[in-house]
Amino acid sequence: MGVRNGNLGSRGGGGGMVSGMAGALIGAAGLAWWLLSEAEKRRLEGRQLRVLRLSRHAEAEDFDQAPMARPLSSIQGQKDLHNKVHELNQAIEDVRRQLEGMATSR
Repeated sequence: MGVRNGNLGSRGGGGGMVSGMAGALIGAAGLAWWLLSEAEKRRLEGRQLRVLRLSRHAEAEDFDQAPMARPLSSIQGQKDLHNKVHELNQAIEDVRRQLEGMATSR
């Protein structure tokens, strides 16, 4: 509990570590949220492009009923994004376990 008679209290150093871990957890959660929102934005943009393409095909009477394939780069980008989100979720889970371990060890 602070400095008393020149001695640091037993809880002085642990609070900083818990604060740091909480900050890391919040930061990782924020980054995961941002990555997910970017993925959602890309998904919506892709849907809008497909709708636009379909309407153009229908107007030109050259409409094909087969679904349009996405470019390979788009598929790979989504896989990379999914992998990053998965890694972040694992890191968040690790930090949560560490915080729970610290809480139960007191």
